[in-house]
Amino acid sequence: MAKISVAGIAADEVLNCLPEGVAVLGSDMSIIWTNQCFRDWFGGVDRTGEDFYSAVGNPEIQGAGKCPLKSSSMSGRKYSARLKRDNPSGSPAYYHVHSVCLKSDEPTRALADGTTNATATDKSRIVVTLSDITEEVLQEQKLAAIHQAGAKLTDLKPDEIFAMDVDQRIDLLKDNIRHYTQDLLNVNVIEIRLLEQSSGNLIPLLSVGIDQTAADRRLMASPKGHGVTGYVAAHGVSYLCRDTTVDPMYLEAFKGARSSLTVPILLHDEVIGTINVESPNLDAFSESDQQFLEIFARDVAVALNTLELLVAQRTNAAQQSCEAIHAAVALPLDDLLLDAVHLMEKYIGHDTETVARLRGVLSKARNIKKSIQRIGQTLAPTDVSPAGIGLESHPKLMGKRILVVDPDENVRNDAHSLLERYGCIVETALDGDQAVSMVRNCSDEQYDVIISDIRLPDYSGYQLMLRLQKLMDHVPMALMTGFGYDPGHSIVKARQAGLHRKAILYKPFRLDQLLGVTETLLDYRPGQNPDADESV
Repeated sequence: MAKISVAGIAADEVLNCLPEGVAVLGSDMSIIWTNQCFRDWFGGVDRTGEDFYSAVGNPEIQGAGKCPLKSSSMSGRKYSARLKRDNPSGSPAYYHVHSVCLKSDEPTRALADGTTNATATDKSRIVVTLSDITEEVLQEQKLAAIHQAGAKLTDLKPDEIFAMDVDQRIDLLKDNIRHYTQDLLNVNVIEIRLLEQSSGNLIPLLSVGIDQTAADRRLMASPKGHGVTGYVAAHGVSYLCRDTTVDPMYLEAFKGARSSLTVPILLHDEVIGTINVESPNLDAFSESDQQFLEIFARDVAVALNTLELLVAQRTNAAQQSCEAIHAAVALPLDDLLLDAVHLMEKYIGHDTETVARLRGVLSKARNIKKSIQRIGQTLAPTDVSPAGIGLESHPKLMGKRILVVDPDENVRNDAHSLLERYGCIVETALDGDQAVSMVRNCSDEQYDVIISDIRLPDYSGYQLMLRLQKLMDHVPMALMTGFGYDPGHSIVKARQAGLHRKAILYKPFRLDQLLGVTETLLDYRPGQNPDADESV
C-alpha cells in the first residue's frame, strides 16, 4: 500500500491508532491492508490476501441480508450492516460494518479482440470500517428479554385466572419473578417487600437466598435505622451499595454479602415496594444493572397491580351476586318472619304445638339469612376487598342483628343492602306493632340496634321506644327523620327518655352516617356519659 501522509504523519500510523477495525479490500473482496485493531480482533496475524469474510470468521449478515461489500462495489455508494460471528469461546460478537467503494479514475479502453480493459475495475478499492457493538447489542437483547419477561409475569388466560385463588396467583408471580431475576439479571439472592401504605411497614413478599433472620426482620419505609431497603422505600430512589463492609446504611442479608442493589417498585410514581438483589462479590452491580432492575421493577409493579385488579374484579362480581341474592330474598324473608311472629302471638297460650312449629319457621328463616351472609363472605372475602369496600374498617358490625322499622320499602331495601355489606343481619318491620312483636319474639337473640322512622303508620318512634323499654333493659335505638320534621317533638321526648343524643339520622342519610350511628349505639352502655368518649 502506497505511503500517504496526513499532516506529516503516515496514514497507516493514524489508522493504527483508531479504536475501530479498518480494512482495504480489492474488487474480489480480498484483503489488501488492515490496521492494528483489525488484526488484534481477528487472530492477531496479518490477513493480507485472505477473503474478507473468511478472515473475520464467516459472520452472519443480520437485517436485510444484503452483502454491504458487493453493494458498495456495484453502486459506488456507502452501505452498512450488522455482522454476527461466534468467538472461539462460543459467545457471540457483533460488529457494525460500513463500506464504501473508491473507483479508479483510469478510463476503460476497447481492446482489439472486442473486450474491454478492466484495469479501472481491478484498481477499485473497498474501504471497510468495523465497530465492535457486542456490548450494546447484548444490552438491547437483555432489555428486550426483560420487557418480555415483565409482560409474562401475569400472562394468564381468562379461564386460568378465574381457576386460581389469590394465593395461587401470588405464588405464580413469585415463581416468575424468581425465574426471571435468576435467568436475566444473573442474581441468586433477591428480596421483595411490599409497602403497607397505612403503617409504613415493608412486608416480605419474596425471599430467595436471604438468611431467615434477615427475611423476618421488621423494616419500615424510613431514611434511617431500617437499612438500604427502608431508605429506598422512603425516598423512592435506587441505592447501589458497592462494598457492604464500609457502607453504614447496609444491613446484612446473608453471611458473606459484599455488594447489593436496591430499587423502588413504583406504580404511577408512588412507591409500593422494593426489590433488593445481593452478591458475594465486591462491586458486583453496575449502573447498567441498576437500569435493568428498575425496568423490571416497573413490570413487577404492573403485575402486582394487575393481580389486585383481578382480585378486585372477582370480589366485585361476588359482591354483586350476593347483593342480587339479598335484593331478591331480603324483604320476602322479612315478610315471612313478620307473618310467623303474627301467628305466634295469636296461638300463644292456645296451641303449643303450632307455636313451636312457628318458632321453627322463624329459626329456619333467620338461618337462611345467616347462610346468605356466610356465602357472601366466602365469595368476597374481606381481606381482598377493593379499597373503600373492605370490612376491616368496621369490624364491630360483623354479625350484629339490626331491626329497621319504616313503612317505606326503599328505606328497608337500602338498610339491607348497606348494612349487610358490612356483615350485619338485618330484619325489617313496617310499623310499630310489628316491631314490638319482633322484639318480643326474638328469643335469646336480642337486636343489637333498632332504627326506626320517627313517624310510623300506627304511632311515633318515641312511642315505639317507650313500648320497647318494657321488653328490654336497654333499647339501643336510633330515630330517622326528614330535616326539621319532628311532629310532637318526638326527638326531644325520646332524648329525655334515654335516646342517645347522637342517635339521629336525617333522611336522606349517607352510608357513613348510617354506619357511624350504628357503631355509636353498639359502643354505648347505659349510664355512660355520651360526651365521655368522642368516638361515640
